[in-house]
Amino acid sequence: MKISSIAKSLVAGVAAGATAAATAVQDQVLTTGEGVTIVLAVLGAWGITYAVPNRPTSTTTRDL
Repeated sequence: MKISSIAKSLVAGVAAGATAAATAVQDQVLTTGEGVTIVLAVLGAWGITYAVPNRPTSTTTRDL
């Protein structure tokens, strides 16, 4: 199964944003700084995950 870099980065962005949002609203108030942190977490996850290549599959291994 081959997962594209775009799909991989979207999942990472959603996970990072959800984590940052869950932490930010624990006091039931979302401040501007917390909103910026959520946005930066999503953008950072998208950029870093998209930039890192998937590990190449080995074509030299055989099924035993």
